[in-house]
Parts: sequence; structure tokens; C-alpha cells
Amino acid sequence: MPEGRELLTGKAMLLTSVLLFYISMQAVAQDGSAGINAATTQVKSYFSAGTSLMYAIGAIVGLVGAVKVYNKWNHGEPDTGKVAAAWFGSCVFLVIVATVLKSFFGV
Repeated sequence: MPEGRELLTGKAMLLTSVLLFYISMQAVAQDGSAGINAATTQVKSYFSAGTSLMYAIGAIVGLVGAVKVYNKWNHGEPDTGKVAAAWFGSCVFLVIVATVLKSFFGV
């Protein structure tokens, strides 16, 4: 069983280690709003590249769709109008999403 002096020394060491841990955590911690502002700035910087990428994907999808619709039309398949509407709709969707995201986030 620990004696009084050993018990006091153990408590002092525990208190000292807790105090040092608290001080070190205070030094490492940073302001939360500064981190959020930095993340917002970083995400906004990627929006123009992301919008350009969406426009490029829309152009590629449009070209592929045009070729598929042309082939269906030449073969006389009856569902050519549905396929053309689907491909055109997907291209319009990509362009609208890029524009709406840009205006929504104020970029």
C-alpha cells in the first residue's frame, strides 16, 4: 500500500502531466472559423476548373450521342426520337448543373 509521500508524489506527477497535456493542446488548437474560411476559399478555387470539366464532358457526351442517333436513324429504328431526346437531355442537364452550381455558390 503506498504511503502518504508516495501517494502525494504520484498525484503531483499526474497533475503535472495533465497540465502539460492541456497546455500543449492549447498551443496546437487553431481557430475553427479560420479553417472553414480556408476550406471555402480552396473549394471556390476549384469551381472554374470543375465547370470547364463539366462542359467538356457535356461536349463529349453530345458527340457520342449524335453518332449513336445518326446510326439509329440510318438503320431506320423506330425509337430514334426517344434516344435523341435522352442524349440531348443529358447534355442540357450537365450544362444546367454547372451553371446552377456556379450561381448557387456565388463563384
